[in-house]
Amino acid sequence: MKDPAPPPPGTGQRRRGPTEPTAPPPSRAAILLPWDKQAVHAARQLRPAEARLAEAVGLAASIGLVVVHERIFQLRHVTPATLFGKGQVEMEVAELRENAVDVVVVDAALSPVQQRNLEKTWGVKVIDRTGLILDIFGARARTREGALQVELAHLEYQRSRLVRSWTHLERQRGGFGFLGGPGETQIEADRRLIGDRIVRLKAELEEVRRTRGLHRGQRKKVPHPVVALVGYTNAGKSSLFNALTGAAVMAEDQLFATLDPTMRGLTLPSGRHVILSDTVGFISELPTELVAAFRATLEEVAEADLLLHVRDISHPDAAAQAQDVTNVLGRLANDGALDEDWPRRTLEVLNKADLLGGVAQVVQGDGIAVSAMTAEGLPRLLAEIDARLAARLEVIELAIPFSDGAKLAWVYRHGEVLHREDGETAVRLTLRISAADKARFEAL
Repeated sequence: MKDPAPPPPGTGQRRRGPTEPTAPPPSRAAILLPWDKQAVHAARQLRPAEARLAEAVGLAASIGLVVVHERIFQLRHVTPATLFGKGQVEMEVAELRENAVDVVVVDAALSPVQQRNLEKTWGVKVIDRTGLILDIFGARARTREGALQVELAHLEYQRSRLVRSWTHLERQRGGFGFLGGPGETQIEADRRLIGDRIVRLKAELEEVRRTRGLHRGQRKKVPHPVVALVGYTNAGKSSLFNALTGAAVMAEDQLFATLDPTMRGLTLPSGRHVILSDTVGFISELPTELVAAFRATLEEVAEADLLLHVRDISHPDAAAQAQDVTNVLGRLANDGALDEDWPRRTLEVLNKADLLGGVAQVVQGDGIAVSAMTAEGLPRLLAEIDARLAARLEVIELAIPFSDGAKLAWVYRHGEVLHREDGETAVRLTLRISAADKARFEAL
């Protein structure tokens, strides 16, 4: 009996079965940036058009799109029907066909009418900046809370638009259907159904908010200060979080790698214990729907004793990114989600100094230069955090009888003892303590 013939070269030993699904090829995308110089100047934007386009390309790539065409269109005026000028729209027809584009990302806010008209003319799916960011957030959310927040933001966005259809809520694939092409199963948008779902989501998120409030209340009973990391997306917040705490939070070189807040304990040089919180990154023109939906998460920032504004100091648009973060925090303060005193309790951390030759090469204002990758500058950062938190405490003197061991133990747990003098019947202490703990001690 003859041995079976070997498989043809290059086919391998395993053959795909007739029913085994094949992975669909990645979508080919075009990134178009409408650039109105007058509007940009009026808004005092620091970022040039080329940098904005590069960021949009990075956003698209982070969701798995293959960018095959990109262009900046200078706008003399905004066309209500299509945003772009008539000649610009017609110019793109041949480009999109030649590059076999599946989806066009317009790096701006499109009205429903503009989106529909562009899709009709170009014959491909069109999404705007908000839709792209929402789809990225949908793919990144890992916890139930994150999924609820992203879904709420998506539905709020969809409800305000005259869209033809939307992916069924029970058939989510991580994202929310913005990038779905022809042939994808969709149902007609039912505004009543969307409204009912939004009501339920808000109720669930309110429960999340209440639970977070209870957790914060428990933390206040064991009053460790909270230090929150904020900053532009991909500034290295999670890498810094891992470097300071020894945690293993996902830290990748991609936009919006972190959506769900993570907390870890951290011991400062003085021995003081703090809680470090890693939060979602910000971005320019962060959609209003996302700011509202992530309010439960952003409350961790509002409750923090100290904000570390982590900046990628090696980025060519570091100044513009810092302004974008400041703008988002300002919006939160205007909405009442953040107190007006937040700038005074914010410390700038100039990360990625290793890409500029080291900490010694970075000199900029009161910021602390560090490298989360090499750990250079971290001791100075910890010392500065210690000093900032200590400045918020009061220095008091107490005399506690030796017989009251419980009270003495409480003071050592909640305060920082600077000096101790043992007398015949009592111990005299000079300690640093928060105003809340001072009041709590007096109540004892």
